[in-house]
Amino acid sequence: MREAVIVEAVRTPIGRRNGKLKDVHPVVLGSLVLKEVVSRAGIEPAQVDDVVFGCVTQVGEQSLNIGRNAWLTAGFPVTTPATTVDRQCGSSQQAVHFAASLIQSGVCDIAIAGGVESMSRVPMGSNAMQPGVPFPPELMELYDLVPQGLSAELMARKYGISRQAMDELSVESHHRAREATEKGYFKSQILPVEVSNGQTEMFSRDEGIRANASYEATSALQPAFNPDHSITAGNSSQISDGAAAVLLMSLDKAKELGLKPRARIRARGLTPNSFAFSSDISSTAAAPSEIWLELPAVIECSGLNAGCNAAVAS
Repeated sequence: MREAVIVEAVRTPIGRRNGKLKDVHPVVLGSLVLKEVVSRAGIEPAQVDDVVFGCVTQVGEQSLNIGRNAWLTAGFPVTTPATTVDRQCGSSQQAVHFAASLIQSGVCDIAIAGGVESMSRVPMGSNAMQPGVPFPPELMELYDLVPQGLSAELMARKYGISRQAMDELSVESHHRAREATEKGYFKSQILPVEVSNGQTEMFSRDEGIRANASYEATSALQPAFNPDHSITAGNSSQISDGAAAVLLMSLDKAKELGLKPRARIRARGLTPNSFAFSSDISSTAAAPSEIWLELPAVIECSGLNAGCNAAVAS
C-alpha cells in the first residue's frame, strides 16, 4: 500500500453565527481555501486527481455537491472531479480519510480534502425539514434515536463527567485559544478573507474565541435542551461559519515535486456513538473503553509501538 502524506493545509478564520462571514456564500468560502491550498503548494490545479469535501447541511446554498461547485468557482479545470460527503460533525475528517484512501490504493496521486459550513446562511437542521422526516417509523421501531445534544448528556452521565468539569474545560479551551492567537500560532494556517460589513476589512482572527471567558459566567448559563441537564451553549461546540482544505499526495509524488510532507497518514478508525440510540441511560451497554475501541486497532495497523499508544491515551 502506498504512503499518503499531507503537504499543505489552510483554513479561513472561523466566524460566529451572523458574524464576519455571514454575507459570504459557502460555495465562495470553499473556493477560497481551494485556491489557496493549491497556490501555497505551487502545483497546477490540473494535477489534482480528485476533491472530497465534507458538509453537514447539504441543502439550499450548500446543496447539489458543494465540493464540486466550490472547485469550479475557484476557476479550476472541469476535468477534475469532486464530491461531497456527510458524516455529520465528522464530515471533513471523513473527507481526509477518503482522500487518503484514494492515494493509498493507487487511484489518485494527488487529492484535496476539505469542508465548508455556513451555519449563518444554512441553519442547522435545514436538511431535516419538509417534505417528510428522515427517521421513518420502521427505523424508530428498531432504535430509540435521540438528538446529538441529548446523546452528549447521556455520555456525561454514564461516565460521571460533571457540569463543573465541562464548564472548566470550556473556559480553559478559550483561554488557550486566546493565548495561541496572541502568540501568532494560528497565523500560518489562516487565509484572511475580505469581508464587507458596512466597510471593507480583512477578517483574519477566529471570531468565536471568548477572550474573557470565566467560569462564573459559563456556569451561570442555562442548559440548552432540558433544565435538568448539563449541556449548555458554553460547553458545547459553537454555531460557526468557515472552510478548510488539506492537500494530500503519495509520498513518491511529494518527492517528485520537491514538496516536504507535513504529516503522514498511517491509519484511521471510527467508533459509532451508541448513545445516540437510546434515551434511557440504563439501557446503554457501552463501557468506558468503547470510546477508545478503535485506538488499539489503529495503533496496531499503523505499525507504531505501545509507547505511542500510551502517549495518545494520556
